[in-house]
Amino acid sequence: MYTVFSTFDVPNEKADEVINIYKNRSRSVDHAEGFVDFLLLQNDKRAGELTVQLIFTSKDAYLKWVRSEEFKKIHDLEKKYPDQELAAVIPTVKQYKVVAK
Repeated sequence: MYTVFSTFDVPNEKADEVINIYKNRSRSVDHAEGFVDFLLLQNDKRAGELTVQLIFTSKDAYLKWVRSEEFKKIHDLEKKYPDQELAAVIPTVKQYKVVAK
């Protein structure tokens, strides 16, 4: 298995807005080959720190998703988000292979 964490900071007062965006996400990734799970995590002490966790069956499956037209379409929409402060957020991405479960 392969997991990817994308962590980003938004102003605390906008955290709920971003959470709602993810609650209403397109779910396109859910249909990607090798997709296992999606989680949105919120730091317990810093409300504006959010992390998206994606789990795939393999690194190859994840890379296939990242190179897909659907992925590009979703991320292009993010750049056009009306709130330019949120649209400008750049996540820190970390990728891990699962070595024990």
